[in-house]
Amino acid sequence: MPDQLTDTQRAALAAFCDTVVPAIDRDPDPGGLWHRTASEIGSDGYVEQILVSMPDPQVRAGMGALLDAIAALGLGEAADQQAREGIVAAIAAASPEAAAGIDALIRMTLFVHYGAPDPNSGRNANWDAFGYPGPPGPPPAVAKPLQPLALDGDDIELSADVCIVGSGSGGGVIAATLAAAGLDVLVLEAAGYFNEADFSGYELDAYRNMYWRGGPTPSADGNLTLQAGTTLGGGTTINWMNCLRTRPWVREQWAREHGLEGVDGPEFDVHLDAVMGRLGATEECSDLNGPQQRLREGCEKLGWSFETIARNADPASYDPATAAFIGFGDASGSKRSGEKTWLADAAAAGARLVVGCRVERVLSEGGRASGVEAVRLGPDGAPVGKVRVRAPRVVVACGALESPALLLRSGIGGPAVGHNLHVHPCTAVFARYDEDQRAWWGPPQALLCDELADTGEGYGLLIETTQYAPGIVGSAVPWTNAEAHKEVMANVANGASFIGLTRDRGGGQVTIDASGEAVVSYAVSDELDLANLRRGLDAQVRIHEAAGADEIHPLATGLPGWQRGGDLDGFIAEVQQIPFGYAGYRLFSAHQMGTCRMGTDPETSVAGPLGELHDVKGVWVGDGSAFPTASGTNPMVSIMALARRTGEAIAAAG
Repeated sequence: MPDQLTDTQRAALAAFCDTVVPAIDRDPDPGGLWHRTASEIGSDGYVEQILVSMPDPQVRAGMGALLDAIAALGLGEAADQQAREGIVAAIAAASPEAAAGIDALIRMTLFVHYGAPDPNSGRNANWDAFGYPGPPGPPPAVAKPLQPLALDGDDIELSADVCIVGSGSGGGVIAATLAAAGLDVLVLEAAGYFNEADFSGYELDAYRNMYWRGGPTPSADGNLTLQAGTTLGGGTTINWMNCLRTRPWVREQWAREHGLEGVDGPEFDVHLDAVMGRLGATEECSDLNGPQQRLREGCEKLGWSFETIARNADPASYDPATAAFIGFGDASGSKRSGEKTWLADAAAAGARLVVGCRVERVLSEGGRASGVEAVRLGPDGAPVGKVRVRAPRVVVACGALESPALLLRSGIGGPAVGHNLHVHPCTAVFARYDEDQRAWWGPPQALLCDELADTGEGYGLLIETTQYAPGIVGSAVPWTNAEAHKEVMANVANGASFIGLTRDRGGGQVTIDASGEAVVSYAVSDELDLANLRRGLDAQVRIHEAAGADEIHPLATGLPGWQRGGDLDGFIAEVQQIPFGYAGYRLFSAHQMGTCRMGTDPETSVAGPLGELHDVKGVWVGDGSAFPTASGTNPMVSIMALARRTGEAIAAAG
């Protein structure tokens, strides 16, 4: 596909978008949701922009061929909606590749139809039907306190005592720890630097600027949708501020089975305490919106345990009306994110920061680290120059998706690199209640159910809530036909969603393609994981029912549903038979771990128990990829505590 669609492809895309979101005769229709088509708000234009800007030319070509097939079958000339939906279904049935392409086009269409704002009004025409207020206002004019180095030139050479690749939860903590120890620290971040002045609150802006590959991204096998932060501060800039300590049974397993001495005792408590203290994590700003109140009420009725979540929010600037948008950046400035804490500490101690600098490979000589090779990126993400850093210590901390890709491109790390990918696979269950849940107000996560945190062998799941945003909600609800999808969306204001965050024992893998880019595959096959995913579905449905939901829809292909008065046990048994992954439950992941894990065995782990690679001295792993197993909790605090431990080990190693 070239830089723009052909006229034939453009017409096919418009017809496709209006098949996914057509006008349906329904009265009453407050807000016009039923009668509004995708093309009325320009959804086809937004999708075209996404398609032509896809970085992979093979993917672009495949999507172009798909549009050609849609045009050849005469979708735009089909007699009625049923015929059009039949054509779409026939194309999807042609091959797995066609099915994946159709699914991607459907998700793009739904995302922009419900999430994209009108360029003039700043609002999406569907938001009134949801009672969604949209972003609270223009972002404040706040200066950026950090001053990244301004690099210029085609071939730049730098030097440092330690070069840290990545500025997220782990990289920021290690930078602060080593700078405080007097080392000359250089942090290289591939993405940009964004703060309150950039946080518009719009989904599309945030995904485009601050998320890995532009937002929710399917794995190569289609089983999983991934979200990860890509910005200065990494995931701490856009996460939901859930501050949970590493569970005792996880710490014991890391020490006992993987040789991480001391993580099961008081010396690791010191690191956890330091992290929670620097983040200022408390329950003071943990207001409950409607879905979280329903979670609490359901747990209370069932007699299940739950807890209020500690959050890294500053009470002086916290506002529950803006807290709902923190997944798109916190415009209030309340979030004590990585760039406001650890990176600020590092900079104050003399650390240098570089943004827009993507490391291509780690360099080594004689089995020891010697630096990195990187490229400087322009505003459009294209390379504009080379950067070489000479450093005797390199910390790889660019996340569990990119860290293994970097090691694989560098030819180091040993046979375990990229294996043992843990993702905390999540199922989601949506339910409709008899009143507006005001899910757009307050923190996305402020309460969780931990009744099933340990169902045996230290594995289990947490039931949590999610951020409410119309685009991601619209694209997450499976599309079986246009009328059924609009029926769910028409009830979004009264809806609440729970997720089952599962501590996975089995794992996936990150490899690289011919151009060195990360390729993620993940399938659930471990029997314990399958059992816990089913337990999670059971729990989510029962909590909704206990809280008074009128109807319940697990987000799976076919959009199965239960209505009050129906056979609840029979429904649960039915939905537990649906497979997990492609063509079944849409699994989600905002937590990726384990792909460069620490341990004592060089055959099954990448780094030693303190984080240094087995095969190359002076190269350390300092992010969630170092986890020996999944943490079973939102991982930010665990990443930071392990990173602080690794940072002290680097400083002590001299």
